[in-house]
Amino acid sequence: MEDRDGKFYFGWNGTYEEADVQEQETESFIRFHWTGAPKDEFFEFRIDKSEITNQTILIITDFAEKREIKDQTQLWDYQVKDLFHRLGN
Repeated sequence: MEDRDGKFYFGWNGTYEEADVQEQETESFIRFHWTGAPKDEFFEFRIDKSEITNQTILIITDFAEKREIKDQTQLWDYQVKDLFHRLGN
């Protein structure tokens, strides 16, 4: 993810997609809208804390057609694993 001129660019395998911030709350969540996607489609990263274990939880919400859910889930799983690897966890 890269922020340039108020636009965010997300890259996968050399391909980049542009998104705008729709809504955000510091240290809580950020919601993006892909440029060119229908207005009601978004994806969101939300940080939560488990009341029982006190662990930090990353919740990703993404719009997907029913036939794309498995692929989208695998994509985000891979991205999160890569993030943890880069963070040294």
